[in-house]
Amino acid sequence: MKYDVLVVGGGTAGCSCAYTAAKMGLKTLLVEKNSFLGGSITSSLVIPAMKTSDNAINTDFFDELYKNLKSLNGAITYSDGNKGWFNPELTKIVLEKMLTDVGVNIMLESEVDKIEENLSSYIVAIHSDNTLNTFDGLSLSIETIYMVDATGDAKICEKLNCDFLENKNNSQPINLRFIMSGINSDKFVDWLIEFDKNRDVTTSCRVDDSVYCSTAYTWDSSTDWALKPLFKKAIQDGILTEQDSNYFQLFSVAGAPDSIAFNCPRILDNNISNTDAYIQGRASILRISNFCKKYFPGFENAYISNIANSLGIRVSRRVKGKYVYTQDDLKSGKKFDSPVVISNYPIDIHSNKKDCSKLEHLYQEYQLPIESLIVKDNLFVIGRCISADFESQAALRIIPSCFSMGEGLAKYIASLK
Repeated sequence: MKYDVLVVGGGTAGCSCAYTAAKMGLKTLLVEKNSFLGGSITSSLVIPAMKTSDNAINTDFFDELYKNLKSLNGAITYSDGNKGWFNPELTKIVLEKMLTDVGVNIMLESEVDKIEENLSSYIVAIHSDNTLNTFDGLSLSIETIYMVDATGDAKICEKLNCDFLENKNNSQPINLRFIMSGINSDKFVDWLIEFDKNRDVTTSCRVDDSVYCSTAYTWDSSTDWALKPLFKKAIQDGILTEQDSNYFQLFSVAGAPDSIAFNCPRILDNNISNTDAYIQGRASILRISNFCKKYFPGFENAYISNIANSLGIRVSRRVKGKYVYTQDDLKSGKKFDSPVVISNYPIDIHSNKKDCSKLEHLYQEYQLPIESLIVKDNLFVIGRCISADFESQAALRIIPSCFSMGEGLAKYIASLK
C-alpha cells in the first residue's frame, strides 16, 4: 500500500497536517496510538487553546474545526476574542469526521514498529491492536514518500537515529488535568467575580445564555492572588498539601454549562516516573476537588467527571532540524522567507520552585520558519519536538501554533509534489 504522506501522531499538529495534506490531494495515512484523535485537547484535556496573534497564518484548519464544533455547541468565542474554547469529547467526534471527509485514512490504536529508509521513500511496518477477535493484532506494511513525526516525543526521529537538541537541565513540570461537573455555574461565577476584582486574573462572560469564567492562583508571590486566603486555610486544615497549591487554574467548558476544567495539579518532581506521576496526580485531584466543594459556592454538589488520559507535557526532547530556531530569533521578530507560524504568545516556562516560573510577554510578533520542521528532504517534525531551543519552544508549544505548523507543513509538502 503506497501513500504520499504518513503522519504519525494524531494530536493537534498531526490532525492539522493530515487534514490539509489530504485536502490538497495527497494520499494520506494518519497513525495514532490512542483510540481517538486530538492529543492535548482530548487526551490531556488542555482546554481552552491559548489566544495568539490576530495576524496568525495557516489557520484554515483551526477555523474549520471551530465551525464544526460550534455547530454542535462544542465551541465558543470568549469575550477577549479567543475562539479556542473547545469541548474535548465533541472534539474527538468532529476531528474524525473532518479527516475522513477529506479522505484521510486513519489507524487508531496503532504504532509504527519498524522503518526502512530508501532513497526516495520509507517502508513502514505498523502494528495495530484494534483488530477484533485476535490476540496478535494486525501488522501492516506501507510505503510513503514523506513522513511526518507528530508523536510529541519524537519516536519516529528516534527510530531513524536523528540528532536531538535536548538539555537535561532544561525542563518544565508536567500536570494532570481534570474536569468537575454538577456545578451551579451562575452561583459560582457570581461569587467569584465579586470575590476577585482583578480582571487580569478572574474573568467571565456570557455566550449563548451560558456563563463562562476563568481564574487562577499560584504559590508565587509575584501576584496578590485573591484566592490566597482560601488556599492558606485549606492547607492549615489539612484539606490540601502545600504542593497542591503550587499551581491552580480553571476554565469553563464549551457546551457543558455545569462543568469546569482544571489546569492542575502540577507535578513538581521532574524526575518522577509516569506511573508515579499519575498516582500522585490523581491523589492531588481528589484533594483539590474536596477543596473546591468546601470553599467555592456552587460546587456543593460537584463531582470529578473526567481525569485526563495522558499527562500534560510541556517540553520533551527536540529534534535538530535544518534550522534551529532560537529565543533571539523570537525576541527580535526575525523575518523568514517561508514562515509557517506567526504568533505573539509569550515565553511561558513553568518551574517546580516558588517564584521561578517565567511568563515573558513579547512586544512584537515572531515567525517560525519551515526549515525548523525539516529534518531531512522527506522527513519532518511538528509539535513540541520541533527544531527550537528551550526558551523559544516554550512560546511555540501552544495549540494554535501547532495547528499552524501542521497546516503549513502540509502546504509545503504539497508544493514538492
